[in-house]
Formats: sequence, structure tokens, C-alpha cells
Amino acid sequence: MSFFSTPRMIRIAMLLIATSVAAGPALADVAPAAATIVIDNFSFSPAQLSVAAGSTVTWENRDDIPHTIVNDATPRAFKSPPVDSGEKYSQVFSKPGTYRYFCSLHPHMTGTITVK
Repeated sequence: MSFFSTPRMIRIAMLLIATSVAAGPALADVAPAAATIVIDNFSFSPAQLSVAAGSTVTWENRDDIPHTIVNDATPRAFKSPPVDSGEKYSQVFSKPGTYRYFCSLHPHMTGTITVK
């Protein structure tokens, strides 16, 4: 009988496999993160973003004029003040769902955040 076929080594190998399979997806699915959306050339980039619940999304204005970030739901989940050139606005997304938003100064600017 070889060293690698002993019952103890088989149990250790099974434990390592089970641990890595169980831990891998769970960590990726629940880990909140930070994401940045760039405002430039009268658009949000990326226009569609998916994040984990608890994540913080920051909009960074690189245009030469102010913009706003306004949720289109009633009641509104968030609404920024005017964000001037070089400024940022951040929002924490705690609850899963789809959040559509637009710039109230330039309504053709739209985006969507999906929180899982």
C-alpha cells in the first residue's frame, strides 16, 4: 500500500477538496466591494453595473460641468446634490434589487445598478 492511498491521506484530501469547494463561491458571492462609475462626455461609464449587497458605488465627474445622480424610483433610494467637475458622490447599496438612475440636469444620461 502506498503512502498516498492510506485512509488518513484520503481523508485529508477529501477535507481539502470539500473546504475549497465550500469556501470558494461563498466568498465571491457575499463580499461587498467598491465600484466606480465615471461621468464623462455626458454619459455614465459603465452604464450598467452589478455589485454585491453592501457595496459602495462612487460616481466621479470628469466632465467640465455639474451632473446629478438621481434614482428614478418613488420613493427615491438616493439623490445626489450637483456633483461638479472633479468631485465624487458615493452611495452604499444594502438591499438587493435593480436601481435605475439618471442625471436630473441632463435626463438623457441614464444608468442601472443591479445589487445581488
